[in-house]
Amino acid sequence: MTTTRNDVARTEILARIRRATADITDKNPETDVPINWVYGTGIEMDDVVGTFVEKVIDYSATVVRVTETEVPKAVVDGLKATGAQRSVVVPPGLDPSWIKAIKDAGLEARVDDPQLSHAELNSTDAVVTAAASGVADTGTIVLTHVEDQGRRAISLVPDRHVCVVRASQVVSDVGEANQVVKAAVHAGHPLTWISGGSATSDIELSRVDGVHGPRALYVIVVDDA
Repeated sequence: MTTTRNDVARTEILARIRRATADITDKNPETDVPINWVYGTGIEMDDVVGTFVEKVIDYSATVVRVTETEVPKAVVDGLKATGAQRSVVVPPGLDPSWIKAIKDAGLEARVDDPQLSHAELNSTDAVVTAAASGVADTGTIVLTHVEDQGRRAISLVPDRHVCVVRASQVVSDVGEANQVVKAAVHAGHPLTWISGGSATSDIELSRVDGVHGPRALYVIVVDDA
């Protein structure tokens, strides 16, 4: 019988496995290495909101932290900083004081009720929404598209997105965020997970912004705790 190189390699690999597992007396992996972690309970983190801010900035997004009363002005500042000059689409359930501030700044606030056409969305400079959750571990923002976030199209078509996230909405990891949005999913709402402005690259690593969503992301974190 001829022994091939593959046979020798397989024998060596199996021998190494046997040597590495020789001290294991309990062959059931669940009882041999008990796992005390429960999905959805989060991970330990010294500064959840601070970590979230750092991770979002890593995605080349702009982040500002404000108080509750400063949000309307921060929304306008965010629109100007991203280059919005004429029009802004807003979901029908957005805070009225934010919409008023947009109008007072001389921008057209296009309320998505009745729903704007794709052409109208494409011709709009920016979108302003609230959020459902923020994930510190990944710097991700989650939208459940309820009244203050609007339907998915308005957060995907305009080139600029100003998003308001409350500090109380920021959780440690994705598992914890899934628990936050679980009820919305069961109610049939779609989810959008945003990690920085939309970007992609080809095989030569040439980066192209805005392919799948807004090119620019401006995040307002409200210290509401």
